[in-house]
Amino acid sequence: MDSDFHSIRRLPPYVFAEVNKLKAAARANGRDVIDLGMGNPDSPTPKHIVDKLIEAVQNPRAHRYSMSKGVPGLRKAIAGYYERRFNVPLDPETEVVATLGSKEGLANLANAITSPGDTIMVPNPSYPIHAFGFMMAGASIRHLPTTEGTDFMHMLERAAKHSVPAPTALIVNYPSNPTAEVRGLDFYADVVDFCRKRNIWILSDLAYSEIYFDDNPPPSILQVPGAMDIAVEFGSLSKTYSMPGWRMGFAVGNKKLINALTRIKSYLDYGAFTPIQVAATAALNGPQDCVDEIRAMYKQRRDVMIQSFAQAGWDIPSPPATMFAWAPIPDRFKHLGSLEFSKRLLLEADVAVAPGVGFGEYGDGHVRLALVENPQRVRQAARSIKAFLSRDDVADAAYKPVLQAAAQ
Repeated sequence: MDSDFHSIRRLPPYVFAEVNKLKAAARANGRDVIDLGMGNPDSPTPKHIVDKLIEAVQNPRAHRYSMSKGVPGLRKAIAGYYERRFNVPLDPETEVVATLGSKEGLANLANAITSPGDTIMVPNPSYPIHAFGFMMAGASIRHLPTTEGTDFMHMLERAAKHSVPAPTALIVNYPSNPTAEVRGLDFYADVVDFCRKRNIWILSDLAYSEIYFDDNPPPSILQVPGAMDIAVEFGSLSKTYSMPGWRMGFAVGNKKLINALTRIKSYLDYGAFTPIQVAATAALNGPQDCVDEIRAMYKQRRDVMIQSFAQAGWDIPSPPATMFAWAPIPDRFKHLGSLEFSKRLLLEADVAVAPGVGFGEYGDGHVRLALVENPQRVRQAARSIKAFLSRDDVADAAYKPVLQAAAQ
């Protein structure tokens, strides 16, 4: 049984699975569910990237084993991106490694650098792999509350002071999934200074570096002087180029951390399919107007969602970045918590969202909404939500078939 396995025992039940099961049951019963739960980009990958994949896949030699750390051309393209975007020079041989998406890289680096019982500081709420990647590697997680009004540096100092053993690493993620919060270089400078003095590694997740909606592109922690001494940063092509299923990401930064990740990956995989790496190289080196178009698409969807949901009676802060909105649960439903509210929204409004508790206990007062539906569908969701919010009672009987199917 699963409970016999140590690593599995350390993982809590997957919160999102409950909503996903209800969603599948609702669709099986013919309901038109608008899915704002999973951050799964729906726009096509730009044509020139797909064309390069098709060209590369026709080369018989491309079907052999690839390189675990990434083909040289891709690693050079990643280094070139950091030089152009952040003015950060990188050695493609020692400071860059290609990964199977950023999630794989984070989990494998956690496994590479963690000893049982190590203390890792992780924001809460945060993307699940940030905590669970280290948890599966045997670490103890020290959660840093990042709810509105909290002082991150105060929480960091408090956690470092009271952790036994002293913390090994810190995760940072800005623009944040799920909260969409952004931070500037002054914040990173304070974090780097703090961690350098205490010999704490920093793992920065910058997956949403290109999905921003104002005139200030999110910075990289590696822009801070001295950051390369202790920090590694993860990026992804999934959202930037609408390539989620391609599973192409990277890690860059501190040579010791990159070497650790490269070495452990050499035992676990042969790298992404070579044509995918060639196409990823074309994405990074090619025309970038497609990135502007993808960013504009998410901005339009954000604006439509914020406006239409407000008209429906649900005021949601406008996210400055990412493909998500972090929505406070309406006052009338706060007592339910995020999981039960998400279920009610699905069953009574045919709208699926991600319960905030799935990102950590401090996220339980919110739900995450993904900008993965077109404006028409977003407005349709708003109309359904308006009807849901205006009801005086619930209509559980009408959804009895859905509840029964989900229970099976």
